[in-house]
Amino acid sequence: MTRRFASPQPNVPGRGIVAGYSRLFWALVVTIGVATGLAGAGFIALLNLVERLAWRRPANQFLAAVTAASPLRALLVLLTAGVIAGGGALLVRRLRGSGGGETTEALWLRGGRLELPASLIRGALSIVTVGMGASLGREAAPQLAGAAFASELCERSRTIPPSQRRLLVAAGAGAGMAAVYNVPLGGALFALEVLLGSLALPLVLPALLTSLLATAVAWIVIPIQATYAVPVYSVSARQIVWAALIGPLAGLTAVLWVRLVAMANRRRPSRRTAQVLAPIVVFATLGALAIQYPQLLGNGKELAQIVFVGKLSVGLLAVLVVLKPLVTAACLGSGAPGGLFTPTLVLGVLFGALLGHAWGVVWPGSPVGSYALIGGTAILAAAMQGPLSATVLMLELTHSTGSLTVPLLLAAGLATVVARMLGAPSIYAVRLAEAETVATARSDPPPGPAAPVG
Repeated sequence: MTRRFASPQPNVPGRGIVAGYSRLFWALVVTIGVATGLAGAGFIALLNLVERLAWRRPANQFLAAVTAASPLRALLVLLTAGVIAGGGALLVRRLRGSGGGETTEALWLRGGRLELPASLIRGALSIVTVGMGASLGREAAPQLAGAAFASELCERSRTIPPSQRRLLVAAGAGAGMAAVYNVPLGGALFALEVLLGSLALPLVLPALLTSLLATAVAWIVIPIQATYAVPVYSVSARQIVWAALIGPLAGLTAVLWVRLVAMANRRRPSRRTAQVLAPIVVFATLGALAIQYPQLLGNGKELAQIVFVGKLSVGLLAVLVVLKPLVTAACLGSGAPGGLFTPTLVLGVLFGALLGHAWGVVWPGSPVGSYALIGGTAILAAAMQGPLSATVLMLELTHSTGSLTVPLLLAAGLATVVARMLGAPSIYAVRLAEAETVATARSDPPPGPAAPVG
């Protein structure tokens, strides 16, 4: 016999599965999760194909391939990528209707509306150019696809309320990240904490289910393993004290990075001729720099892997911690499509490893890779304005046992506090068009639903 309680259970928002969500809503959650997983798998397959064709090496040997490539090949591949990015920008401009061009733009300014054809094409362009060496993140493509699928399905259903539509679009974007990085919990938290700005209970189940489904479906192409193979680092007082010291410095570094992204976004070309020529010039310059520093090419995934295991010299760390964010901002400013998640993580990893070497002189004993993990989490948290999601993402990306959780959270929390005290937005907020940001600030500002949706 079922016992009835006099008062409702405090962590269950209403009766049933979740109050206010219809069967159609849950059907859309499942459909978005499956579709986003398939899109993520397709984009990664496309990325692998492009890397093999462009650099004549298997996809998991990207850095080795670009290092071994001749200077002429590096220049030609990057020039071709610039032509593709420039021509693709004109195509997307023609296809784009009333929906947003970025996920955050759609969520915060356009009621969760994204154009599906334009988003898929933009995502494919992003994957192709990243595979050819653009210094941008690969997560933008599956995020756009997941968000656009959600927007399209809500548009066709015609019965989904605006608040639930925004939740589904954010969940689709988080599922895209979850699918390509194998981070189901991190993807759900990214959707809630970073995109919607709320961790309210009614939002958790839809976001989590969407990310779980997308991750599982994407396993048809993406290996079921950690994105980064990192040793199990034990925690000590050295790392906790270091995290407390560098947390504020990481916050300041993240603020400078966000401002660099904002400046690059403001300088994106608006005229058609400039939209075609700017990527060609920037990518050619990147190809020339890559002759000396091949680590600058691509989103930086393999570069982070090398730093995590402590196999990069101090001198090269010092050079790359300056050059990598500059070339990423230049690629973004040229108008090329792409994400900022991995480039931001790489900046933090380089920052943490460099200062970790210095700390090792003062208080030796801990591996540099552990400091790289802490630094990467701190800058990612401050730049995304999401300390919880950044910490969980780092743990899932590395399949860490959690021994470093205390210094990770300490550094992430302090860095985020400093960034907020300085009034810095997130790397996603600053990518919104300046005029639209001003218009939104005068009406109903983001970041998301303040009350439970349903």
